[in-house]
Amino acid sequence: MSETSYNEENIRSLDWKEHIRLRPGMYIGKLGDGSSFDDGIYILIKEVLDNCIDEFVMGHGKKVEVTIEGQRVEVRDYGRGVPLGKVIDVVSKINTGAKYDSKAFKKSVGLNGVGTKAVNALSGYFKIESIRDGQMKRAEFDRGVLRKDEKLVKTDEANGTRVVFDPDEQMFKQFQFRVPHIERLLWNYCYLNTGLTIFYNGQKYQSKNGLLDLLEVKMDGEPLYPIIHLIGDDIEVAITHANHYGEEYYSFVNGQHTTQGGTHQGAFREAVAKTIKDFYKKDWEAGDVRTGIVAAVAVKVIEPVFESQTKTKLGSLEVEPGGQSMRSFVGDFIGRELNNYLHKNPEVADILQQRILNNERERKELSGIRKLARDRAKKASLHNRKLRDCRIHLNDPKKDDRKEATTLFITEGDSASGSITKCRDVNLQGVFSLKGKPLNCYGLTKKVVYENEEFNLIQAALNIEDGMDGLRYNRIVIATDADVDGMHIRLLLMTFFLQFFPDLVKNDHLYILQTPLFRVRNKKETIYCYSDEERQHALGKLGKSAEITRFKGLGEISPDEFKNFIGEDIRLEPVMITKEASVQDLLGFYMGKNTPHRQEFIIEHLKVEKDLVEEKPEHPARAIARKLEANEVEMDV
Repeated sequence: MSETSYNEENIRSLDWKEHIRLRPGMYIGKLGDGSSFDDGIYILIKEVLDNCIDEFVMGHGKKVEVTIEGQRVEVRDYGRGVPLGKVIDVVSKINTGAKYDSKAFKKSVGLNGVGTKAVNALSGYFKIESIRDGQMKRAEFDRGVLRKDEKLVKTDEANGTRVVFDPDEQMFKQFQFRVPHIERLLWNYCYLNTGLTIFYNGQKYQSKNGLLDLLEVKMDGEPLYPIIHLIGDDIEVAITHANHYGEEYYSFVNGQHTTQGGTHQGAFREAVAKTIKDFYKKDWEAGDVRTGIVAAVAVKVIEPVFESQTKTKLGSLEVEPGGQSMRSFVGDFIGRELNNYLHKNPEVADILQQRILNNERERKELSGIRKLARDRAKKASLHNRKLRDCRIHLNDPKKDDRKEATTLFITEGDSASGSITKCRDVNLQGVFSLKGKPLNCYGLTKKVVYENEEFNLIQAALNIEDGMDGLRYNRIVIATDADVDGMHIRLLLMTFFLQFFPDLVKNDHLYILQTPLFRVRNKKETIYCYSDEERQHALGKLGKSAEITRFKGLGEISPDEFKNFIGEDIRLEPVMITKEASVQDLLGFYMGKNTPHRQEFIIEHLKVEKDLVEEKPEHPARAIARKLEANEVEMDV
């Protein structure tokens, strides 16, 4: 075996921008293409906005302006402005910032002096302007390299800081900003900072009632009882129950959305169950108390400790170093305030009790079925190949930076699953193969999840029977053919998740795999096209004589080609729930019984498959009627 040399030449020091660009995951998590809420392009925006919010919290500047045009982002606050002599340092010298001074920023999110440096290093273009007392300082960078260091100039602008940047296309490939993700980020800042106004491309965002407003927007349908809104020193909570399965939480620390929870969320869940059981003097199971809960909790912590640079999970055991434990801080507040509320509002207490009793009754009715279903799932995992699992999982106790990329592809048929299985990353990508079309579970109870083999095995593969804490994959990707049957399977799977595991969808775990419809190639180059527009563009580039292949099914794509579509350049479309209509209303319209209104909608939005040519074309009216009857139709929704 040849020896590898190890001497002085093997030792090298990276400057700050080289290290950030070489290891971006350490600073902003995964890069992504903008399909996920926690993709890097949104973390860049958040890092800049965090500084604006810290200024607001300190009592300086009640307005922030955000403008996004194409791939350029501009953020302007009206705080004090960066000290003019330190403008370049704060965005280009690692471990430089005011937040090390706890007197200036006592309960800030960013404490490590990295934030805007990462934005600078990962931007193809970056500009910062600071305005203080009639003077402006401007500096411009390319990928962290200083290009312009302008002298101070006089200005009539109000005090504050302006940051402009373009995420570097070398790092963020084929990315696009998605408005729902941007709006969610901005609204969270507003809910947690009453009195703050954010303007996004001219539209105003503002909250008067904090977490109460957040739950009213996030609620799917009407709550079972009025939202309980409790505010204390450094803590605010909002609680209600809804008529659905699962637990739904929105947790925050110092204004940071902790999407993966942490010690504060764990303490909150424990305190709610204990307080309610103590109030009713009942030894209910905690799961029966919390099933259907929709809640938000926000705490302020001195020098918070997060489990990663992206600050998605709180690790602090105390509300301040050497101070009260997080568990007792949250527990004492909930134990006192929620108990008082239930005593003062007996009508709410009665509704809550009935919900808990219903949960308990359903759990007991399902207990025997659940045991049989778990046994079936264990046998299935041993004796069949429906699940080709990966080696790393999201719920693994040991730390691994790659866990956020864990993915389960749910495919239709053996040919499609075979192609993915042969070219997947065995460490991070699992494959679950469906047998035929899943059951339309709209309107059914959770009993069907255990009695239906496909649903039971999907639930077992994901490990979500008892909630999201055990979820084994960060991304669940529906991978179906781009035809009517594939669309129908996609809708049936989405119905299953929305009906029984809505929190999985609301926490951005469900995606649709985008695969190319066409391959256009000549002797020199091959281009994969995801739309007819891309096909036309490819023909313009490669010439009209280029060979065109239409992919009608995933099984038609060879493993060698498929690896291009599930690797670094994977295209995922997130399944997102908006406030325009409740989940139950949407499911009832699309997956319930046919109505004249739905038939008119489907006929109006029916897409014609131009590539299918029959020897004896079916009459359009007969084709529509047949597809309506079978509930098999592609809709432009």
